[in-house]
Amino acid sequence: MSAHLEVHVTAGSLDEAEQIATAVVGRRLAAGAQITGPITSTYWWKGEIQRAEEYLVLMKTTKARLDDLITVVRGAHSYDTPEIVAVPIEAGLASYLQWINEETAESALDA
Repeated sequence: MSAHLEVHVTAGSLDEAEQIATAVVGRRLAAGAQITGPITSTYWWKGEIQRAEEYLVLMKTTKARLDDLITVVRGAHSYDTPEIVAVPIEAGLASYLQWINEETAESALDA
């Protein structure tokens, strides 16, 4: 897995998406988060096709911070089984990737 990740999480409301973004960025588990939406999601749930309006949160983090980020998202999320998907960032602007490292480092908590 790449050292840098983009984590995708869907939320049922803008308020919930903002709470999740603030929680992970505030704890330095993500360097930044963007919220987009509303989006329309279509999916299987409990044997039926469902359709819902949701918001998508895109978070930039590192592999080292992923487990803690997932724990915080699960604690802040209203869904029984939230979408939490980590996608590797294979390449990018070197200074941007370094920024992710710096903002999610354990030492950044003291800043």
